[in-house]
Amino acid sequence: MIPSAWRGAVRALAVIVAALASQAAAAQSVPPGMAVHEQAKALPEIAFEDGDGTVRSLDGFHGRVVLLNVWATWCGPCRREMPTLDRLQAELGGVDFEVVALSVDRAGVDAVRQFYAEIGVRHLAIYIDESMRAMRQLGVLGLPTTLLLDRGGREIARLIGPAEWDSPEMIAFLRATIDARTGGHYDSPVRSAEYQPAAAECCVDAKVRADR
Repeated sequence: MIPSAWRGAVRALAVIVAALASQAAAAQSVPPGMAVHEQAKALPEIAFEDGDGTVRSLDGFHGRVVLLNVWATWCGPCRREMPTLDRLQAELGGVDFEVVALSVDRAGVDAVRQFYAEIGVRHLAIYIDESMRAMRQLGVLGLPTTLLLDRGGREIARLIGPAEWDSPEMIAFLRATIDARTGGHYDSPVRSAEYQPAAAECCVDAKVRADR
């Protein structure tokens, strides 16, 4: 017969094991719409400016996992998801992770600065590519489009359309990505279904503007 003290310890251990298993399952699940690549993909060199007009590139973020969000102030779904990106940066941003919100507004940095002020963005830096060249180089056909980059600057996942970036599921997935060892092969036990952007009208508008 198992002593009562042992039974209590066994129950406590079972609770801990169940909690760890639940956290692992959440970390391994891929959020809806996130297409995880079988292998990391090298990206072309792109150039853009920060809020002070300094020319920047993705090389400046090497060593960190980067969530590169390509957006514009004239894109409705982009505007709606921006607060969730700001909260995500507040939650995870630091030496290991950075949200890089890259605007492709032809109206310039003032349009982005005004929009950030209007909705109260406090944690995102301003990055802009008025030429929209980066959009074409990255194969972005509609806005918003978000690329997840590993610590070496390679694309490991992509999401087309808006998302709730500060949802528990998304944060668990990104935490697992941050904690994972950087490597060339990425495999997830959960594959996402084909995703159709909810904001097709904005995506079409983005392509038309990029072609001008």
